[in-house]
Amino acid sequence: MTQYRFITPNRRGKWYPSLGDAQARANAIGAGYLDASGNFVAYRGTVLEFREKAPT
Repeated sequence: MTQYRFITPNRRGKWYPSLGDAQARANAIGAGYLDASGNFVAYRGTVLEFREKAPT
């Protein structure tokens, strides 16, 4: 299972089970936002990190 989070130069987000969840919550750490049409816009310096988590 792939997990996603955004990292800014000053903060790290939580791990989320879907990219959509991570994008929807990115504004809380200052990583980006969803525009009026639902597209994700990342701020400069934002990095998307992902990892594979073994199924339990």
